[in-house]
Parts: sequence; C-alpha cells; structure tokens
Amino acid sequence: MGKGKKGGSRHLNKAQVTEQVQALFMEHAGELVDIKTIFRELHYNTHPAKLLCMDVIDDLLLDDFIIEQAQMRYTLATKTTVMEGLFQRKHNGKNTFLPDDGGEPILVAERNSLHAMDGDRVRIQMMARRRGHVREAQVTAILKRADKNFVGKISISRDFAFLLTEDRTLNNDIFIPKGQLKGAKTGDKAIVKIIEWPENSKNPIGKVVEVLGQAGENETEMHAILAEYGLPYTYPKAAIDAAAHLDATITRNDLAEREDFRQVLTFTIDPHDAKDFDDALSYRVISTAGEKSLYEVGVHIADVSHYVTEGSVIDKEAVKRATSVYLVDRTIPMLPERLCNGICSLRPEEDKLTYSVIFEMNEKAEVKRWHLAHTVIRSDRRFAYEEVQAFLEARGEASPEDLKNPETKCPAPQLSSAMEEALLTLNRLAKQLRKRRFAAGAVDFERPEVRFEVDEKGKPLSTYVKIAKDANKLIEEFMLLANRTVAESIGKIKMDKNKKAKTFVYRIHEQPDPDKLLNLSQFVAKFGRKFKTSGTKQEISRNINRLLHDVQGQKEQNLVEMVALKAMMKAKYSTINIGHYGLAFDYYTHFTSPIRRYPDLMVHRLLTRYAEGGRSANQEKYEALCEQSSDMEQTAALAERASIKYKQVEFMADKIGQEFDGIISGITEFGIYVELNENKCEGMVPLRDLDDDYYDFDERNYQLLGRRRHRRYTLGDPIHVIVARANLDKKQLDFAIAEN
Repeated sequence: MGKGKKGGSRHLNKAQVTEQVQALFMEHAGELVDIKTIFRELHYNTHPAKLLCMDVIDDLLLDDFIIEQAQMRYTLATKTTVMEGLFQRKHNGKNTFLPDDGGEPILVAERNSLHAMDGDRVRIQMMARRRGHVREAQVTAILKRADKNFVGKISISRDFAFLLTEDRTLNNDIFIPKGQLKGAKTGDKAIVKIIEWPENSKNPIGKVVEVLGQAGENETEMHAILAEYGLPYTYPKAAIDAAAHLDATITRNDLAEREDFRQVLTFTIDPHDAKDFDDALSYRVISTAGEKSLYEVGVHIADVSHYVTEGSVIDKEAVKRATSVYLVDRTIPMLPERLCNGICSLRPEEDKLTYSVIFEMNEKAEVKRWHLAHTVIRSDRRFAYEEVQAFLEARGEASPEDLKNPETKCPAPQLSSAMEEALLTLNRLAKQLRKRRFAAGAVDFERPEVRFEVDEKGKPLSTYVKIAKDANKLIEEFMLLANRTVAESIGKIKMDKNKKAKTFVYRIHEQPDPDKLLNLSQFVAKFGRKFKTSGTKQEISRNINRLLHDVQGQKEQNLVEMVALKAMMKAKYSTINIGHYGLAFDYYTHFTSPIRRYPDLMVHRLLTRYAEGGRSANQEKYEALCEQSSDMEQTAALAERASIKYKQVEFMADKIGQEFDGIISGITEFGIYVELNENKCEGMVPLRDLDDDYYDFDERNYQLLGRRRHRRYTLGDPIHVIVARANLDKKQLDFAIAEN
C-alpha cells in the first residue's frame, strides 16, 4: 500500500472522504483492502473520521463501486452493468445470477427473469439500486437453454393436464397439452420437458418424455429420484451389446506380459451384499539378507483398462456416468453388468487380470521397496467385513472400541493357519499405518451412517447404523497407501529441472475455510472448550482431532462434530495438485476402484502410458474429465441422500402419532431438524408449528430463541417429539414437539 496520503482531519467533509476512499480503491484495483488498512493509509485516526469513512463505505457498497468479499474486506467492483453468466432459479422466486467472472450472486426477481430456467446461460442488465435494498438485475436475453427435464405427478382434467412438479427450482406446475401426454394417466410419475414458456403465461408448457409408472411404487420412485438428478436408470443397449461381445479369455500373451500371483495367498474383503469386487490383498512372508520378518503385501485392483478402451462405446458411457450410484435398494453401475459383476470382478477361484502395487514392508509397516505391475491373480476367498471383524475380535486383535461394540451378525469363520496369519499381520500393519497417518495430521471425521434392511419389493423393514470397524480400516489403510504411492510416483518426478511433472489425476482437498474455523473456535468456547485456529496445517488438523476426541460421549458431541464438518472443504479431482488436507498427504489419487469410479480408470491409463515411456497427456482434456467426475460425484451423493430420505419417510409413515426421543440435528429459519435416537430417521419441526412464541433464528449460534419466554432450541439438544406427518411425494417427515 502507498504511504503519505492525508486524511483524518476533522475538517474533511463527506465528499472529500468519498473522493479519498475512491482514489485508494482505484489505485489498488484487484486487491483486497480491509477496513484497518483504509484507516491507516488515509490516516483516519479519530473516532469521527472513522465513522464518516464507514458511512462512505456503505454508500460505495450501495452504489456497487466496491464489493465486500469478506467481513470488512473490500475490492473495487467491475463497472460494467451488462454481464453474462448462469441463472439459478429458486422455488421462492428469489432467483440469482452468477457472473462468469466469479463475482457475488445477484438477485433476479421472478418478474425480471424472462422465464429463464435453472442452469440457463443468460445476459443481464443491472438495475438502478434502491437505498436499503440489495442490488438487482433483469435478464435481457437467454443465450443457451439448459438441457433439463422435470419429474412429477401427472394430473389430468377434462380439458387439460398438468405435471405437479417436485423440483425445488420451479414453483410453477407445467401445463401439458393432451396430445403431449404419451399415454400418461392421472397419478403417474413422469419426466417432462418444457417446450415453451409464453411471456405472459404463469405456467410453462411441456411434453411428456417418459412415463415412469404409478406414483408410490418402489421402482417408480427410485427411477424418479434418478431422473430428478439427471442420472440414468437404464443402460444403453449399444454399451450392453459391446460388453456382451468382449472376449474375457486370458491368453498366453496376457500371462507372458504379467507378473503371476495366482499361487500367492489372496483374498477380498467387501460388504456382505457386494458383487463388484474391485480390490484384493495378497500376502506372503519373504526373506531378505539382513532383514527379518519382511512381508510382501500386494494391493491388486481390477484391470478395467484392459477391457474398456479409451473412446469405445462403453468408455463414452462411463465418462458420462463417472461413478456408480448407490441408492438404498440398488446400485446403478458405471459399467455394464457383465463387466462390473463378471469379467472385472475379482471373484474367488477365478483367474483375473489386475493392476497391482506390490509393497515390501517390515514389522513397523515401513515400505522398504515397492513396484507397480500388471498382474494376474486368483482369489482364494471372498470375505465379508463382518466375518473378518468377528475373527479379529475372537483373537483379541480388535481395537478396544470395537470390543465394546462386538460384531453380532456372524460367527468367527474357521480359517487355515496361513489365512489367520495373513489377517492378523495385515491388521497389525494397518494399525501402524493409521497411527502414523494421524500423527502426520490426518483429520478423523468418521461418522456413523444409517442403512436400511429392505424386503424384495424395496420396503424398509428396519434401520441399522454402519460403523467403520477394524476390518474396514484394514482394507482402507492399504488402499490409501496404494493411492498415495502411485500419486507420488508421478507427482514427485519432474521430466527435467525446467519442466513440471507429467499430467496426472489427483484427488485434492483444500484446507478449511479460515472464517469457518474462527466460527468453530468461538462456538466451542461456549462449552468451555478451546480451539486454536492458528499454526501450520498439521497443527490445525491436530487441534481438530483433539477437539473431536474430547467431545466423545459428551452432550455437545453431535453439535461440535457437525459444526467442525461444515468448516471442511469438499474433496474433488484435478490435474493441479495441492495435496489432500484431510488425509495429510502431499500427493493423493484414486487408483483402487476403477469398476465404480472413472478417475481411477483414467489413473490406470496414465500410469500405463508413462510406464511405457509415453509423453505427458493433454492437461486440458484431463482437467475437463476431472471436473465432470467431480460434478457427477456430487450429483450421485444428492441422489443417494434423496433415496435415504424417501425410505426414512416410508419407514415412518405407519408411525404417525408415536413419540420418540431425538437430538436436534439442524437449525434453520424454517424450523428444527431432529434425528431420532432409535432409528436415526430425520425430520423437521416446522417453525409454523412452534406457536408458543415468536422465534428468532440465531445462525451464528445454531439456535432458535423465543422473544417472550426465551425458550431456546440449540443444535445438539435432546428433544422429545411426535411423528406428525409423512409426505412421500415431498420426501418430507414432520415432527411436533411432545407436550412433556
């Protein structure tokens, strides 16, 4: 910042202060300027001068001369009043415009939207700003329509029909001419595409693209969830036919080009209902001069790239899907079933082609040597997690936490001495890998997950909580080790001193948002807990772990865990490596699940290319694929949560009027979210039903506070509720506060 500007004089008037502040921002265009810097640079040292400056800042914000990027931190605003960007439609009519330059969202009222749809590319004109109001824009042109369909229930009267939409971005039902119904009947769920929206019409006009079936039927509702998020629920015939014609024979040439592990003890550990086994572990003791107890551990991953060639019909479909989607009662695979559950799945007693990371490790779980190789394996046994967990507990090798909550679903299996030795040794090595990872600063964010037991028709019968135990962690640590190792093998090696590393696909995770960490620190102080937000990233992650450990079993555990989780960024894929904060790895990728994740398939291809001496791949191409995979990962997660929510509402539908104990799991301006202790189902007590007082929403402290009676509802509080309503169409479960 420049020095020597004059200011702070009690004789300066508002016009003069405005001129000085504007000049400062124009001199430092593109820079972030905080309020203390403004006071210091302009020598506003007196209280009246500071107050006058703050008044000027407010005016400049209203005039869009500057933008507040963070609390009391400002930048010079772009002066243009015409912009292009993305339109986001909101259910409440308070639509927003996202400028291409990444600036702050701008309000577009429904009357000024030109009937733009969610995801449309539009051009806007800024409107004159009214004092005391937020800035607004109006859409002047729709540059490109989003390819979006809508899902809902058909309602037909004598003269016309409507789609009653479930989409949160559209508050208007869609008018459907009778000739565009495609055989749909009242009560059917259907997919509809908007074909026009006349300027003076309240409702858009659409046509039925596909009839999903009768509302309320499980198959219909699961397909509707997938369609709502633009996810496929059938596999294209061309890709299925291509998979059917693949030659699954392992030839002599295949064997000659690969390391043969078929005689080495090998096994898989997966969920009890899994069919796509994409990773296996092999184990043997090896002897090396001067070293005792040296183990060879092979992490063997299905070699999908051997069968799915880049640019093929199957590959193009996999790119679009990018991930398998796991709903409550089904898996929508990334690859055709013949590949994911057959040819590529590492099933026991079958020869399989794999891509493997082979480690030589000592008793301290230190990697002495490793290499990457295309291999062939033959799994000796397929384990479910519960079997391995029962075995570890029976042998006293499970953690104290697991022994307090023992495995009850199956007895400990009878195993050969060789298999027992393999499981016990690998478990001990995994525990040491895990201990070192957390010592290096990894963040421990393992939270229980709710799962459903369903019958053959998809009806939920009961709920259970999935907790990661030692058997899960055994597999997890060796997969993490393989992922990190192959990422380091590319990321750390430069082509020469003057060039960057070869193009690669990384799994990256940014450091937590500093403002959210500060909010966490201030929040936990209310419980008498200290959380230091300064220091290195390792020190901050250790502080987070210490906080999470200290609240275990305490009243505020759920509350603190949720607030801490909100401070974390989302992991994503990128060719630009910044490391993985949550895992405390400088280099990390996804190599271990190519059956269900497209980035893993990209990684396999790149590793093979570079092992064969190939040049660096096109970064722009792979960055676009990374963005597609990251976007689809988020979309799949939303669909998975929607299916869980639907099953929760379905499960609770016959429990109207029953009372349950729960915990407040969320606070919003609309009401209180409550998670039931008994079955982990979550519903809301709507604010409109809290009629004993007028409640204010305190977002910073995660609470609702009554004005007259001062009753307080805070995140993490225990609460007693009655099941009031279960609306399957809206996937909405409503509770009411029980009188006692």
